[in-house]
Amino acid sequence: MALMQQKRASTEPSGRSATGHTETIEELFMALESSLLSYAMRLARQVEWAEDIVQEAFMRLHAQFDEVREPKKWLYRTVHNLALNYRRDSGKIMSLELKQGETSENLDTTDPQPLPDEQIARLEGIGLVRLSLKTLDKRSRQLVQLKFNEGLSYKEIATRTGLTVSHVGYLLHHAIKAVADELAKNGVMP
Repeated sequence: MALMQQKRASTEPSGRSATGHTETIEELFMALESSLLSYAMRLARQVEWAEDIVQEAFMRLHAQFDEVREPKKWLYRTVHNLALNYRRDSGKIMSLELKQGETSENLDTTDPQPLPDEQIARLEGIGLVRLSLKTLDKRSRQLVQLKFNEGLSYKEIATRTGLTVSHVGYLLHHAIKAVADELAKNGVMP
């Protein structure tokens, strides 16, 4: 008689299994999927993420079903944690989808700020150029300043200094070459 009662208890759907579960994963899925999806949607704010989260939660439950004592509570906690992870990680991901009216040509996804090491290298380079310019004679420094700081053409420089256009070109060429040589001596390749 005791053997019959034990056999009947193990086949009855309302009986507890050896792990304490009253439902199978399939029954839990059927009972909780839509409510878990709603919960995940409220937390993750995107349907695709909510679906992924619920699927991931059930996959994790399946992997450790025998160790989980209260699967319903466990599923809600897991969905909650996964949704928070998705939201946190989504802030680090930039969407590649184009908005209405945008084309890939007019999207600039680069950060305009140089990296810190690039900024330092640039400032060091500027400092070395300034030191190299100090090695030039006064007239050559003036011509370099007029050309590169003020953006004047050779003709405008010639008018301002009283030199001929070709002489301005000749002096600037040699001044720039002297600066390049000085930079090379300091280990900077122009």
